Amino acid sequence: MNDIAPPEARLPDLKVSDVIAPELKAAGWKPVPAKDYPAMIGPFLARRAGEGWEYAFLPEQRHLNIGGVVHGGMLMSFMDDVLGMTVWEAAGRKPVTTVQLNHHFIAPGRLGELVVGRGEVLRATRSVVFIRGTLSAGGRTLVHGDGVWKILGSN
Repeated sequence: MNDIAPPEARLPDLKVSDVIAPELKAAGWKPVPAKDYPAMIGPFLARRAGEGWEYAFLPEQRHLNIGGVVHGGMLMSFMDDVLGMTVWEAAGRKPVTTVQLNHHFIAPGRLGELVVGRGEVLRATRSVVFIRGTLSAGGRTLVHGDGVWKILGSN
């Protein structure tokens, strides 16, 4: 599918941030509709990357830890969303949930430096999907992650 957020009757209260920097918009980034926790920690962005998608967020002061870099919990939450959205696409946009997610922190994220996430499906069965991904910023890998997702409603 070409649209990250097709209208869905079952989720009418999704919010879409209309605030996006002109340079990000010019680079093809679009806001990802969100509600609840993702809306609280976002906004997140998405754009087509070949046959798949890549996702991003621009760290703000509220995303930083006491050391002045992007909080590890924020990076883990974003990785969960990046890989989850990638699995959701791979599963034909069926509901999915995280079963296991491992993280390896490699470098810190910085205020105002776009963090970009990409996922790669390693194997998909009828009921589970194995995936890995990275978060990067400014040419540096920040986090590597891998995990397993359950396709809900499958046996």
